[in-house]
Amino acid sequence: MVRDEQLARSKEIHKRTGRTFYVATKFLPERVRHPTYVLYAFFRVADEVVDGENELSPAEREARLEEFRRAALGEEATDDPVLSAFAEIREEHGIPAADVKTFVDAMATDIEKARYESYDELRAYMDGSAAAVGRMMTAVMAPAAAEEALPAATALGEAFQLTNFVRDVREDVLERDRVYLPAETLRAHGASHEQLTRLEFDDNVAAAVQTELNRAEALYLDGVAGIKLLPFDCQFPVLLAAILYVDHHRMIRARDFDVVSATPSLSLSRRLYLAVRARVAWQRTPEPMTVFRRISAIADGETDHQIRQALGRLPVP
Repeated sequence: MVRDEQLARSKEIHKRTGRTFYVATKFLPERVRHPTYVLYAFFRVADEVVDGENELSPAEREARLEEFRRAALGEEATDDPVLSAFAEIREEHGIPAADVKTFVDAMATDIEKARYESYDELRAYMDGSAAAVGRMMTAVMAPAAAEEALPAATALGEAFQLTNFVRDVREDVLERDRVYLPAETLRAHGASHEQLTRLEFDDNVAAAVQTELNRAEALYLDGVAGIKLLPFDCQFPVLLAAILYVDHHRMIRARDFDVVSATPSLSLSRRLYLAVRARVAWQRTPEPMTVFRRISAIADGETDHQIRQALGRLPVP
């Protein structure tokens, strides 16, 4: 059983480092909310091994991640309150060891890899950094039709991750010398990784950013469509997380897709405003896609048909 001090430490990490998701998490039932604090803290602690301010060499970071993986799987003892709590949560909720390994492997990729050639290559990375996270959350929520819910959980995890990648272009370049936008997308619009590394913004970069926003929005639509498969008391919090994350797209569009000169960030007042609007809409019509279309930034922009057509997922009429 997770101890109070382990939960408190996990909650503190979540509140400090995941402000957007933390708001949505507050609406989860306690049986899911407490494990979610632990899961999020686990993800952040792993990220700190790779990107934290420490003097570890790449080889030492890889060794630390391997220790981290073994502790998370309960293969060796640890005095870290987050890791020990995660090991208990993993066993209690039947989180597959394969998802833990896939997640840690993705973190290890960040030690050496800083550029991605294609979206397929990026998506392989996101299977660990995002999709596995969605699958772990699904295990904790324990829907009746778990296997049926997993594709939507995967899509939503990837959507959140893509939003982060687009939003954080400037931060990733300055702090990590890393670019997650695929080179093939940039080239298709006359831009390049080198241009982003120099923090140069023009219409070509704007077009590439718009393409990746469209891709993320298609994933949001796929993910939100599957929220109805979750236990009813988990549906609104997951829906709210999607509404909050995709609101960054509204900000990015308002800046004409410039994510190079500054990093867009939702204010607390905006997050609370959206939470209240979404809650009122949910009380009137507790159906995920209906509320998402009514409240989210996607509803104010391109339609789902236009989004999918832009990505080549529908033929041009």
